[in-house]
Amino acid sequence: MTSISRRGFLVGATVVGGGLLMGYAATRPSRHQQANEQFGSPESPFLTTWLRIDQDNTVTIYVPHSEMGQGVLTSVPMMAADELDADWDLVNVEQAPVDDQFANGVLVKGFATSMGVTIPSFLNRMADYATLKAAQIMNMQITGGSSSVRFTGEIGMRTAGAAARQMLVESAAAQWGVPAAELETANSFVMHSGSGRRISYGELATTASQLEPPRAPVLKRPDQFTLMGRSIPRTDIPAKVDGTAQFGIDAQPENMLYAAVLNAPVFGATLAAVNNKAAIMQRRGIQAVVELEDAVAVVADNYWRASQAVQALDVSFAGTEYDQSTSDSIFAGYEVALDNEERHDDVVEGDADTALSDASNVITASYRVPYLAHAAMEPMNCTVHVTDNGIDVWTGTQDNLGIRGQVAGVAEVDENQVRVHACYLGGGFGRRLPTSTNTIEQATRIAMQFDVPVQTLWSREEDTRQDYYRPAVTSRFRASFDSNGNLNAWENIYIGKNEPAEAAHISYGVPNKNIRYVESPTHVPFGAWRSVAHSQHTFFLESFTDELAWQQQMDPLAFRLSLLADKPRHRRVLQEAADRAGWGQPLPEGRAQGIALQECFGSVVAQVAEISLRDDGSVKVEKVVCALDCGRVVHPDNAASQVESGIIYGLTAALYGQISIEDGKVKESNFHDYEMVRLSETPDIESILLESPGAPVGGLGEPATPPIAAAVSNAVFALTGQRIRELPLKRYQFLPTPQEDGARSA
Repeated sequence: MTSISRRGFLVGATVVGGGLLMGYAATRPSRHQQANEQFGSPESPFLTTWLRIDQDNTVTIYVPHSEMGQGVLTSVPMMAADELDADWDLVNVEQAPVDDQFANGVLVKGFATSMGVTIPSFLNRMADYATLKAAQIMNMQITGGSSSVRFTGEIGMRTAGAAARQMLVESAAAQWGVPAAELETANSFVMHSGSGRRISYGELATTASQLEPPRAPVLKRPDQFTLMGRSIPRTDIPAKVDGTAQFGIDAQPENMLYAAVLNAPVFGATLAAVNNKAAIMQRRGIQAVVELEDAVAVVADNYWRASQAVQALDVSFAGTEYDQSTSDSIFAGYEVALDNEERHDDVVEGDADTALSDASNVITASYRVPYLAHAAMEPMNCTVHVTDNGIDVWTGTQDNLGIRGQVAGVAEVDENQVRVHACYLGGGFGRRLPTSTNTIEQATRIAMQFDVPVQTLWSREEDTRQDYYRPAVTSRFRASFDSNGNLNAWENIYIGKNEPAEAAHISYGVPNKNIRYVESPTHVPFGAWRSVAHSQHTFFLESFTDELAWQQQMDPLAFRLSLLADKPRHRRVLQEAADRAGWGQPLPEGRAQGIALQECFGSVVAQVAEISLRDDGSVKVEKVVCALDCGRVVHPDNAASQVESGIIYGLTAALYGQISIEDGKVKESNFHDYEMVRLSETPDIESILLESPGAPVGGLGEPATPPIAAAVSNAVFALTGQRIRELPLKRYQFLPTPQEDGARSA
């Protein structure tokens, strides 16, 4: 999820004999029976890999995703239960076991489908096998990419529920000696209206589980849904309210010790010496000072003692070639790369070079954004217990199978010897992916030196300074209009192409497009950050689009609509957001609005931000109106929550987010200098959830994050006349334009 090669592998790993093999892994012949052999029983059989039905008529749905506040343990099982016609009051929801049997091959199909790949039906059997194997090879139970509902739910869980329902109906038909077409299902019962008979799913489960799940069961039409589209209570909320929810940091195995860590401040540096180890070992409760390749840890009987001791260490690290690196030198390197390095094609359509050279007026602009940290509220942590019988791991992660593989690799044991105890996540945003966390390896190496559990817990300072960061990016633009005032050329060259591949693409109709990128690697580690590369590029694209509108003396909304003649979904969300925000209507004195649009993760989203200025010249975001078309809404309340959280997360980045590099290391350390949007400054947010019948289900966890920076920055220009080409906004002090008291108008 953090690089192009990962998604490419997921798709490419299923290529056999030149044909892409993909499919719904849960319907592979005998896979559900393998689940029965490992995890089921005659009294509690699996009908598909994800669904188990007990004789007491309870249904257990196993979800191969992590719950990190996004409601996945409600929305995804809703989709299976709806197709199953299960009584929701009889449904239990569990996170899938951390076992190869529950590797999520459905995601392979989902990502491939989203890239436009199709598969011949005659390859389905091989596709099932290839899909599962690809997921098992990748240790894939990943939560990210806004994939849970749109892929696992829509492709996997709905099929699982419908397949199980068909198996139950066939079993009842055989038992009663009647045609299956005469039977109906509802509330976890199969019924025969002609005879008045009915039988529970629990009574049918054992015989039904002997059948093979159908590969292509008939799915419900939206008008037949009984659960999808409803805001039913979330399954994770009661435990979070009464305090019984277990996060990684809550792990308390018997005789546990605590480890505090001090990492090399410059990325890539190694530990040179610990000069006062003997003195530290004399402190109360200290068990060990553990030297690692690029860090040192103190292990004690409580975290306070460990953290105080690690701060008192006299440590030196080896120098590196990056010791003089700064944010300024990194951006200067970007400029050199943009001028001189090889340019790689991203999108080339028409002849932008000729159109630009023939134009009498070429509009140019350059934008940039800094590195950003994830700043998850739960500190990074991992508890590991190494025993003769294997390794137990307690942590909150976005990929439990991936963490299992990571621990096994470090400890050099078979993956089946690692037992991961899945926990809730106190925030993820990409930070808790196996490719974006350095805590797990450290925790494993430290715990290998003890015969009791050890919880490695990072301080906020270590997390801020040792993150896998959203990359800093510079992006340059040129555009021109023809003699009739039509936008006829768009050129964009930017630093570093990252996931997803389409992040720098535009939805607007421009006949000549030239979008390219250059690489300019730095020593700063990077990883997936909420909405990935969309978060940078949407700020660039929608700010430049706004510049073009003002240059043409056109209303920014009207300008965008004029370029979307063949994009009805985009036009609809733009118009809906604008109408609900009162675009074009008089605003209170000292306020202005900005607008932005983006398509990402299968959803189309438009936002209008209304801003004012405080007395000190800082920006106050008064209100945000967001219209989002995700194809179909599964859980309205949950969807609205995802929109709101995405906006707030993106707003923090727009207003405050900045990781600065000085002397090769990160300057910021905690929330006093890496600020967050607080409740008191959170704007009013209006979420408008739209549906497009027939459109694929889109994502919700990430699409609302990218547009907000551009919407706010465009509003700043409308109010002050100052165009923002570099974030965050805290860098500036704004004053309204002297000739106008209120907002500027086109």
